[in-house]
Amino acid sequence: MTTSDLHTISTSDPGLGTNARIEEIRAAFPILQERVHGHQLVYLDNASTTQKPFAVINRIREYYEHENSNVHRGVHSLSQIATEEYESARSTLKEFVGARTTSEIVFTRGTTEAINLVASSFAKPELGEGDEILLTRMEHHSNIVPWQMACEETGATLRVIPIDDDGTLIYEEFERLLSERTRILALTHVSNTLGTVNPVKRMIRDAHGLNIPVLIDGAQAVPHMPVDVIDLDCDFYCFSGHKMFGPTGIGVLYGKEALLDAMRPYQGGGDMIESVSFERTTYNELPHKFEAGTPNIVGALGLAAAVEYLREIGFDLIREHERNLLVYARERLSQIEGIRFIGDSAHRAAVVSVLLGSTHPYDVGTILDRMGIAVRTGHHCTQPLMRHYGIPGTVRASFAFYNTLEEIDSLVEALQRASSVLS
Repeated sequence: MTTSDLHTISTSDPGLGTNARIEEIRAAFPILQERVHGHQLVYLDNASTTQKPFAVINRIREYYEHENSNVHRGVHSLSQIATEEYESARSTLKEFVGARTTSEIVFTRGTTEAINLVASSFAKPELGEGDEILLTRMEHHSNIVPWQMACEETGATLRVIPIDDDGTLIYEEFERLLSERTRILALTHVSNTLGTVNPVKRMIRDAHGLNIPVLIDGAQAVPHMPVDVIDLDCDFYCFSGHKMFGPTGIGVLYGKEALLDAMRPYQGGGDMIESVSFERTTYNELPHKFEAGTPNIVGALGLAAAVEYLREIGFDLIREHERNLLVYARERLSQIEGIRFIGDSAHRAAVVSVLLGSTHPYDVGTILDRMGIAVRTGHHCTQPLMRHYGIPGTVRASFAFYNTLEEIDSLVEALQRASSVLS
């Protein structure tokens, strides 16, 4: 039995109870054994980045120890192995999101680069005065700023779909804003701050009724739920590896093949070309024309390993456990005097954003850190959303399948102590 075999979850064992399964999962994440300021680490910052299992760590080490070489460019054995493994990783990601072909899977540095690619290569050539780009109030900055830049360069206008105080998108306003002037709808699948799960399939259908293409920011969705891009019928879907238990610096842009094929490359350089002369360059076939230069090979392999790990665990267990964590967290946190919840949508992922009386989120987060509890404090790259609520930021606890009810108890105890100290 290999080291990685020792750190996988036996989901097929019907006698293994849920608590035992979660403990087995936790054993696969070495950083969860760390101590911070003398306390056992309680990691509740998963919406920012997730921790990595041995399966991912070992795959990265294996590549550097036994396979390290550049891809697509060599006839020697190591290059052939690296190329096969890199393209195999692409096939794994194709299956993960249900794409029709590997030509629709472009490796990027993450969600941010994927959105910028679409804004630059797809949107800008089509935009002009009077055109509109439609976003929601709850977007991450990475799904706002690229579109603002596109508007500045083309004369197009951003339009924003409002939300109610529960953090739920106001659908009637979406329908009103959607028009023949809309050139693209870009929205988050799951809010990183509120946990709101948007009705993206219905919104895509409505947008397509007016022949409007749709980009989905899926960074906060893919760690928590199965995603099928064919079923959604989205035109573009973007996500990051580090938010789904994979490495940093790697992500995926899914795009419908016909759209990608018609788009100009985002960057120029090696590997994205078919031939080059000083007079003319012809571009490589999909998806390589969007992957200029040496790619993040080991990142792709690590991301594929993360996908395989998620498959071993299964989204049924993930969704059930995270739902239990969310319900328990809401119940326990509501017992704290002066607590205020930001966002309470009926359809949510395992994210809780709160304010503790009149105390600043940074002060609360600093005290929690001294107790070994990692949460995110601030505006969470959603400043327009913070302005909607009239607040500078929140204390955000975001859960993953390796978190426990006991860790939520630790969070509640720490918040109560913080309240006492700061008051």
